[in-house]
Amino acid sequence: MTTFLLIRHAAHDYLGRGIPGRRAGVHINADGRLQAEQLAARLKSLPIDAIYSGPLERVRETAEPLSRALNLPLQIDAAFDEFDVGEWTDRMFADLDRDRLWQRFNAFRSCTPAPGGELMIEVQARVIRRMCELRPRHQCVAIVTHGDVVRAALAHFLGVHVSLYAQIEIDAPSISVVEFGEDFARVRSVNAAPDGGALELPWLRRAD
Repeated sequence: MTTFLLIRHAAHDYLGRGIPGRRAGVHINADGRLQAEQLAARLKSLPIDAIYSGPLERVRETAEPLSRALNLPLQIDAAFDEFDVGEWTDRMFADLDRDRLWQRFNAFRSCTPAPGGELMIEVQARVIRRMCELRPRHQCVAIVTHGDVVRAALAHFLGVHVSLYAQIEIDAPSISVVEFGEDFARVRSVNAAPDGGALELPWLRRAD
């Protein structure tokens, strides 16, 4: 069995205001840097044997303190990249709210692609496929990625239709936990804050 820690990146200046999408150069802010350090402190006692990150700066910067704390390399993996929102990249929510396609996208996400971008089910397929590939290689994996990527994965394992993705709350940053075996998967935690005590996963033990 493999335990997956699905982690949304820390805070940045677009948060709650707009969609940076895959735009380069969006970094975590001062609050985000504190959150990333808190995240590392909370997870460093777990027997994590690999850390994967999407390629964008805000994700890598969130993962780097954990990588240093555990002395593990940070493995960049395109499967955990942001949802490609195409022409909506770098748009503000206030501008998009009057767009009928944006409204339909949020109501019927499974069959409404972003203009020039992905379908939510394509995001879901790439992240689940990669988790299936990683499962036999590791005991405990930290994956630092984006909110919609985490939601897509959790929707799959919870049996929730992707058009209902918004019913799964994923804050920045947060930790969600999935146990994934050869013939089962269980969601053990959703949206845990980074600043609590040591994350209690009693089925995992770090070797002394």
